[in-house]
Amino acid sequence: MEHTYKEPAPITDKENPFESMMARFEHAAQILGLEDGAYQYLKSPVKQIITSIPIIMDNGSIQVFEGYRVIHNDILGPSKGGLRFAPDVTLDEMKALAAWMTWKCAVVNIPFGGAKGGIKCDPAKLSLNELEKLTRRFTANLLDIFGPERDIPAPDMNTNEQVMAWVMDTYSMHTKTTARAVVTGKPLILGGSLGRREATGRGVMMVSIAALKKKGISPDAATAVVQGFGNVGSVSAQLLAEKGIKIIGLGDISGGIYNSRGLSIAQVMEYFTRNRALTGFPEAESISNEDLLELQCDLLVPAAKEDQITKHNAPRLRCKIITEGANGPTTAAADPILEDKGILVVPDILANAGGVTVSYFEWVQDRTGYFWSLDKVNKRLERMMHEAFDNVYHHAGTYKVSLRLGAYVLAINKVASTLKIRGIYG
Repeated sequence: MEHTYKEPAPITDKENPFESMMARFEHAAQILGLEDGAYQYLKSPVKQIITSIPIIMDNGSIQVFEGYRVIHNDILGPSKGGLRFAPDVTLDEMKALAAWMTWKCAVVNIPFGGAKGGIKCDPAKLSLNELEKLTRRFTANLLDIFGPERDIPAPDMNTNEQVMAWVMDTYSMHTKTTARAVVTGKPLILGGSLGRREATGRGVMMVSIAALKKKGISPDAATAVVQGFGNVGSVSAQLLAEKGIKIIGLGDISGGIYNSRGLSIAQVMEYFTRNRALTGFPEAESISNEDLLELQCDLLVPAAKEDQITKHNAPRLRCKIITEGANGPTTAAADPILEDKGILVVPDILANAGGVTVSYFEWVQDRTGYFWSLDKVNKRLERMMHEAFDNVYHHAGTYKVSLRLGAYVLAINKVASTLKIRGIYG
């Protein structure tokens, strides 16, 4: 069959990680020789919802916000994806992030499709009461979309356990049930899962150890640099250190710190808790975040934000492995440079999938009403992350491509094959 889809978009370093993601999707589709019909189906979201959210503000005025929910795909199961509250939320961003979630769920072999949602607002300018009203009205507007067997939200940028509790309660009030499985990332008392907060960082650690093994590097002899000291970065650093890896560099928005002899993560966390910044830590040299990325090390974990590794700094990187804790930290234009340098890149749709995997565990526990121990959660996460790593590594070897393209090929092939078996209704 003749393929009519477009050539991949030109690779640039403009700050749009979602365009980078789509460029990789195009490339993987070409490698697979994906039929045009399947290509068009997988490229297009199943549903795109824009909803107006009027609320009465604390001062008595009425303000109308705009909310979005995009369901990219539900071939593998109900759609799954976070809710973000931010002033720069756009429909195009939601479309791209929803597609990202489809591939991420497929890579780790969990029965979810991809979704994403958000509200265009500035949470810092809203009171807790206004935030609750906004969340509840948004949920009420999407009652026909959300559901444990339809679409399951989770926390994302500027949302948290409390926001998920409001979503769950609003949905439950309207359906006259206690619908715990309608969201994940909830407080434990409402059916949240043990291990959920640390899950993304734990997954980063697990695939990093697997990558070191592929490179023939013992954790006890390895050095690592972690950029980002939020939930993912701090947990990753702590767990990597527990495995014997020497953490020589850390960074946050304030800058980086470096000590060639290694940093005590416990001391750094204590300092960070007091000062809310890494810079000034007495047992280290202060360096810029740019220099942090270029330190010589075995493992680099960019866990801060998108577009940190570009075609401009990629030639200067001196690591052997990159494990992407953040979404989109490497631009598409940097990929061939890193490949030429022999740097093994564990891509974001594999590396940071521990979070959605334990969200899946939470959904399973809520639906059965039986909750697992932390040890059982972590052991099952480890099994699934290692299986996913091995599958991605196998696909990369089979198609003679990078791990990133191997992950996309694996994901797209899985969803396309399921689509072919299910067929198109109509």
